[in-house]
Amino acid sequence: MTDPRTARLAQFYASITPASLTQIPDIYAADARFKDPFNDVHGHRDITRVFAHMFDTVTEPRFEVLSAHTQGDEAWLTWNFHLQRANAPLVIHGATRILFDAQGRVALHRDYWDPAEELYSKVPVLGAFIRWLTRRLSATR
Repeated sequence: MTDPRTARLAQFYASITPASLTQIPDIYAADARFKDPFNDVHGHRDITRVFAHMFDTVTEPRFEVLSAHTQGDEAWLTWNFHLQRANAPLVIHGATRILFDAQGRVALHRDYWDPAEELYSKVPVLGAFIRWLTRRLSATR
């Protein structure tokens, strides 16, 4: 059976909406750290701001939690982040490391995903350059 802390967190992400951001103080510790490729913030206000920014700048964002594993106070989630672009849907693949505090709230949230592969390479002009650079740096080219 999945750890209840991890199950609760996975459910929060799978059903996140702008209205559900009011739950962040129940999910995250007051001094929690949230780090992803674009943000490194602490505390409820700034974590809420990261998610609110997502809803303000991305069309139809949705997390699909693929797996959740917990050992002690550490959990790992793998996920797909779905969003709509002007011409097609986009899916970003990633993983999140979570450390829980003594009250079962998130003390550390660290996202791992590759913006070059998952995002930049799919932007029309920038994508061509990223794909060229990746081929150029690859040992198997």
